[in-house]
Amino acid sequence: MEETSTAIVMYPSPGIGHIISMVELAKLLIHHHHHHFSITILLSTGFFDNPSIDSYINRISTSHPSITFHRFPSVTALIRSNTQSLAATGFKFIKSNNINVESKLRQISQTSVIKCFIIDLFCSSAMEIASTMGIPVYYFFTSGAAVLALYSYFPKIHSETTASFIEMVGVDIVAPGNASLNAVLMPEMVLDREDPAYWEMLYMCEHISLAKGIVVNTFLELETIAVKAIVDGTCFPDLGSNPPPIYCIGPLIADPQQPDEAKDNKDCLSWLDKQPSKTVVYLCFGSRGSFSMAQLKEIAEGLERSGHRFLWVVKRPIQEHLGMNQVHDTTVEFELNSVLPSGFIERTKERGLVVRSWAPQVEVLSRESVGGFVSHCGWNSVLEGVVAGVPMIAWPLYAEQHVNRNVMVEDMKVAVAVEQREGDMFVSGEEVEKRVRELVDSERGREIRETSLKLKDMARDALGKFGSSTKALSNLVQTWNDN
Repeated sequence: MEETSTAIVMYPSPGIGHIISMVELAKLLIHHHHHHFSITILLSTGFFDNPSIDSYINRISTSHPSITFHRFPSVTALIRSNTQSLAATGFKFIKSNNINVESKLRQISQTSVIKCFIIDLFCSSAMEIASTMGIPVYYFFTSGAAVLALYSYFPKIHSETTASFIEMVGVDIVAPGNASLNAVLMPEMVLDREDPAYWEMLYMCEHISLAKGIVVNTFLELETIAVKAIVDGTCFPDLGSNPPPIYCIGPLIADPQQPDEAKDNKDCLSWLDKQPSKTVVYLCFGSRGSFSMAQLKEIAEGLERSGHRFLWVVKRPIQEHLGMNQVHDTTVEFELNSVLPSGFIERTKERGLVVRSWAPQVEVLSRESVGGFVSHCGWNSVLEGVVAGVPMIAWPLYAEQHVNRNVMVEDMKVAVAVEQREGDMFVSGEEVEKRVRELVDSERGREIRETSLKLKDMARDALGKFGSSTKALSNLVQTWNDN
């Protein structure tokens, strides 16, 4: 009698960052447990599409034949109104694909036993579909445990106030596993109760406790406080001491394979190799983070006055009328001299390098000359800094990055934080200079460097043969095999 094949189905939310993280999880599973199952990854089309996704999928399919991709038909009927937030549109888009999710799950079920359905937290609306089919649903959380703890506790926070966080100036939010956070710095999707995205987030957070388990891209030793709050159940006050199991299987870092159009920017690696050890401060604010020209001017002045070596990735600036630190299209071409102070590049050319739009970050951080990383606190960047053992300057811009900043400074102790002006989050050139000098020259900076190197070793050990993340992954697979 022919043995029935087993499958795992994964469903990332839109956006190449979420897709890559899910693929890295799939690769990890195949690497350690390739004989157990095949993996199908469901991809939506029509929202937050990235032009490099096709070549990325082809590369993964070729190198990992046990991983297959299924792309849903494009959903083009969604038109974002002037009154609807981008997040609300995103949730609406994900819901519109539920019919495609159900169809594909039923199709796979005809030929394989689906051991589990692993979904991005933002795809919670698909949970009920799989549950009604008897398929165990697991969440994969691409941010860290501290943000997961905050979201798990969010229904409790919601029940204790009727005000929108955006109106709660000067009020701190306290959640288990987290340092206190000013209410106006909560993730944008939950700032305003008038935004439909707020209620979608509440729905999502209420469903965290219903998962069979939660897989998190972190490692136990990195976020001990937040992980304990989740494991102990303090983030789930209505569940008592019976929270869903958490599996910390990170750090998952994507392979340093970069878009073809950016190959010229790898010249920065040759430049880094010529610099003295631990002397270069690297500045990069993520794939979607950008600044106004006024803020770029302040950064340039701060770097110039600091006297330290730097590698700075500059994206096309936002329009002044949009406000500071907005997320926008950064793929449009521009000239560096047109957005930086006159003469800046020439004056600093002996100790600084400015590159346009993109740099191979994983490779940059691994260079011996890099001694600091000014980061927007996106979780992937945080993990890349930790794995490389590079101390950081935390400069959060959007999403859950203010939560990550608190973790980096208060819990991990691998970063100093910039002081941002209340309201528009502007950072002065004097502040940039101060924090660069603090990280590179001060006793506190030395302590942070030592802590960063210790965490680098812990990250490596976590993924080792007997490491905490390897053990968590084995425990996760064992639960599927036992079903």
